[in-house]
Amino acid sequence: QLQLVESGGGLVQPGGSLRLSCAASGSTLDYYTVGWFRQAPGKEREGVSCETRDGRILYADSVKGRFTISRDNTKNTVYLQMNSLKPDDTAVYYCAAQPARFPILQTCVSPPRYDSWGQGTQVTVSS
Repeated sequence: QLQLVESGGGLVQPGGSLRLSCAASGSTLDYYTVGWFRQAPGKEREGVSCETRDGRILYADSVKGRFTISRDNTKNTVYLQMNSLKPDDTAVYYCAAQPARFPILQTCVSPPRYDSWGQGTQVTVSS
């Protein structure tokens, strides 16, 4: 049973940076597509970025050029580097993983496609 634990959230000023981590246990992430999602109060959960198990990467338009997804298989951990943060980035951020290839890349930012989720970490961007 794969378990995911996010960390790294916090309060940051507009223009600042944060790096979120998602540590996996119970299984190796080598065989998983991983995704980062976020949910702001009163809004639906939305996909931020994903990396398929064969290394294809997708970013939501709202974060393209500012966020970077990466994984360290030696640490069984996925990261989301967030730069140039904006107040609109404020949300609870979740990581998720699915042992699937996602041949249609756009589907890897669709929350219903994932079975394994972390508990979330709060990111607040405010001055």
